[in-house]
Amino acid sequence: MTHTSEPDETTPAVVVHLDALVDRARTLVAAGDRRVLGIAGTPGAGKSTVSDALLAALGADAILVGMDGFHLANEELMRLGRRERKGAPDTFDVDGYVALLDRIRGGHAVYAPRFDRDLEESIGSAVLVPADVPLVITEGNYLLHDDFGWDAVASRLDEIWFLDVDAQERHDRLVARRLSHGHPHDEAVAWVRDVDEANAVIVERGRDRADLVITVTDAPPRNAGHHEGASS
Repeated sequence: MTHTSEPDETTPAVVVHLDALVDRARTLVAAGDRRVLGIAGTPGAGKSTVSDALLAALGADAILVGMDGFHLANEELMRLGRRERKGAPDTFDVDGYVALLDRIRGGHAVYAPRFDRDLEESIGSAVLVPADVPLVITEGNYLLHDDFGWDAVASRLDEIWFLDVDAQERHDRLVARRLSHGHPHDEAVAWVRDVDEANAVIVERGRDRADLVITVTDAPPRNAGHHEGASS
């Protein structure tokens, strides 16, 4: 699918329940051949939460390959003078990510890297993508970005969902995440303010190129047989 539309106004988010997203993902699985689903959004938007819910519901029919596995190593970021901006668009191996997506689309068994948040480093060949898995989910900040080579990503994905989240909720989630990994409070707040929020502004620029812009709710669907906004 080609994602080239540029609406004049920001695409409004549709409020959906996770069940609706599971149904939509099952439609991709039912297509018969391998499909690749992208889940994009700012840091702290809930990409991992949605991905985990899809994986739990779909079982052996889906597997996750995270964009974060292509973070450049801290040693390389220091050499480039970008360590303090880790997570910015130019701190990833974008060409490597695109090449992996091409291999995934080929339907062969491949190994993908995984980002370890405790180590803050990527672990190569940590995720096996079996040849018979019909749906590969990939999540990350820059799936809809159009600079530093990221513009090559969207054409490798069959659908891209953009997760919209309240700015204060995003901030609180990000601070809590860094605290959970042992960072001092002042450092956690400073990183979120100076790095994560700056990256969020960049990520938001791509939302209008998504197939679906959504705010995910835990509230039960109003109509058990109908999932508003996520049908197509």
